[in-house]
Amino acid sequence: MEVETITPPTSTIVPQHLPVMVAEVLSLLRPQRGTRFLDGTLGGGGHAAALLRESMSDDVHLLGIDRDAHALAVAEARLSPIVGRVHIRHANFSTAHEQLAALGWDGVDGILLDLGFSSLQIEEGERGFSFLRPGPLDMRMNQYDERRAADIVNEASEEELRRIVRDLGEERAAGAVARAIVRERAEAPLQTTTALARVVERVVRSSPHTRLHPATRTFQALRIAVNRELDHLSLFLRDGYRLLRPGGRMVILSYHSLEDRLVKDAFRRWASSCLCPPHIPVCACDWSQKVKILTAKPLVPTAAETGANPRARSARLRAVERVAREAE
Repeated sequence: MEVETITPPTSTIVPQHLPVMVAEVLSLLRPQRGTRFLDGTLGGGGHAAALLRESMSDDVHLLGIDRDAHALAVAEARLSPIVGRVHIRHANFSTAHEQLAALGWDGVDGILLDLGFSSLQIEEGERGFSFLRPGPLDMRMNQYDERRAADIVNEASEEELRRIVRDLGEERAAGAVARAIVRERAEAPLQTTTALARVVERVVRSSPHTRLHPATRTFQALRIAVNRELDHLSLFLRDGYRLLRPGGRMVILSYHSLEDRLVKDAFRRWASSCLCPPHIPVCACDWSQKVKILTAKPLVPTAAETGANPRARSARLRAVERVAREAE
């Protein structure tokens, strides 16, 4: 196994993580002899291990990249028995073109992106992802990034906070949340997950129709903002189809409407034979179909899976297959 040298910051690694919709991922990616895969969100290596195990072949190779150094350390341990077929890189999937080029790969037969954040991150209080666990207000997936959630909470203007919580968290009470944060930080900076959660709980009411904690959407918004998640996804979706060999397949698991909308729109664009506005009588865009869509509607986890792994309940899976490159 080829592993990029990574020295993760000191932390307790919690190696419990259930990969989501494994059966569906395997069915769509069809691991078989001689194939190459890209797992752009390697995490703890659960999906990667299943792909390599399912292939039953010693000539299947996988490039796994992730921006979380702790997760890569877990994946390295999990995949260590598979020598010579796994290449691990500390990077963001938005740089997948560069990562494949560095390996000398001209393309892959399957791509997986699992856009959720894992129990490896949630269970570590010091990572600051969960309002249920006391810890610093951090939320960085890449621990070498500089900007933390605390920086946004304590330095952003009220208008910027409102925009972040409204647009990225889809929180109806975004204005009230932003005002409450600004009032609270005027007394003392907000530095912990529990302190922020208490502020949000005072202004966001729990709904009897949902099990969501009042702080859920605010924490989601901050996590997305800190890690620029939608920016990186949009960058990948510009031309991620180019990474696929003809007949290769891409599977993306998303967990909230903002991600799913970006994926759906990109897949539809890639599958179109023309991008010209409807009122133009003759095509002038020089576009051709890049993929065919395999999932007319997103696949969702089974009731059995959500019962065993409640964190899977919001997953939405979409997949496409690359058509012949001659169609470009």
